[in-house]
Amino acid sequence: MSHGVPRVAVGEKTDASRRKELKQIDAYQALVDSVQAKEEYTAETLSLTSALLTQNPEYYTVWNHRRLVLQHVFAKEIDSPPAEDAESKPAPGLNPAQHEITLLIREDLAFLLPLLKQFPKCYWVWNHRAWLLQQASKYLPVTSAKRLWQEEMALVSKMLSYDSRNFHGWSYRREVVKSIEHLSTLEQEEKTQTDEGKKPEESMTESEFAYTTKMIKTNLSNFSAWHNRLQLIPKLLEERHSDAAARKKLLDDEFELIITALYTDPYDQSLWFYHNYLMINLSPKTSSELRIVPDMTNQDRIEYFDTQFDLLKDMLEDTKDCKWIYLALVTYTPEYLEIDAGNKKITTLELTAWLDQLELLDPLRKGRWLDLRKSLNL
Repeated sequence: MSHGVPRVAVGEKTDASRRKELKQIDAYQALVDSVQAKEEYTAETLSLTSALLTQNPEYYTVWNHRRLVLQHVFAKEIDSPPAEDAESKPAPGLNPAQHEITLLIREDLAFLLPLLKQFPKCYWVWNHRAWLLQQASKYLPVTSAKRLWQEEMALVSKMLSYDSRNFHGWSYRREVVKSIEHLSTLEQEEKTQTDEGKKPEESMTESEFAYTTKMIKTNLSNFSAWHNRLQLIPKLLEERHSDAAARKKLLDDEFELIITALYTDPYDQSLWFYHNYLMINLSPKTSSELRIVPDMTNQDRIEYFDTQFDLLKDMLEDTKDCKWIYLALVTYTPEYLEIDAGNKKITTLELTAWLDQLELLDPLRKGRWLDLRKSLNL
């Protein structure tokens, strides 16, 4: 079984199927040889790389070859004088060369779409889309390039609606957001030269933070959404110019969100990842630039720890076989004892019992639990 999909047993091949397979291999090898033999940057070379990559999108060397061909074509369009008998007129705001480059980029993006649907976790397909749009930013006017990136945002949103946990899509989305924000800044700078009353456009941090909330509520087990959320928080606080009270409210809200999720499914590892991020925020060892509440006192930390320990112990009442709760308790305890060594909230008896349970529930990591016992002097 793999992700709930059973493996299909492969029966013994017949002579006919072997011959068919050998014929396919020969055809594929001939195609590879044809691509490797082509040193000219021509439409024929581009067509050959298309045929090969359609069969094998993991062949990253051929993607590099394809980019060299496109770079040559882009440079040729820039250097060539406009044809007097051009069949199509340039779009508004574009010169003939930029118009042709736009068509080439859109054509290549269209070529990638079926590959992306069939191979949504192929690094090289995502990389090539990003490269194409970077060429748009390089060669096209800001407004035209931004339009292409915005269209890409719509595409990646659709892709994530099909597979909300595809980390390739989430990583790519961050790149798209960054590029749109950068181009928006450049666009605004151009506008202010003619209209000084214009205000700078807002960043996409708020909308992206709201997007993570939406995706998390759709699927609590979306590790990538939780990861994206914690990356957005420092920027969110900065852009909101949050004071101490606002920062504390955000931390409280995030604890409430994750605790609600943990009560729903305490066996989900992705939820514990985010809870651990919030608990690390309580540590004075964490850089103040990364802490949600940088000026937290020891008493504040103790109150947060007390609340979280009470909630975790409460979870154990109904889920005594959940190793993640025990692991959280023994992981957070050393920090808790360090900020207030005299506190009796956690007893040695409890710590020993939690480690005993971890050894029972996860015997393969027995060495880790033994090391924890030693570090806790148990």
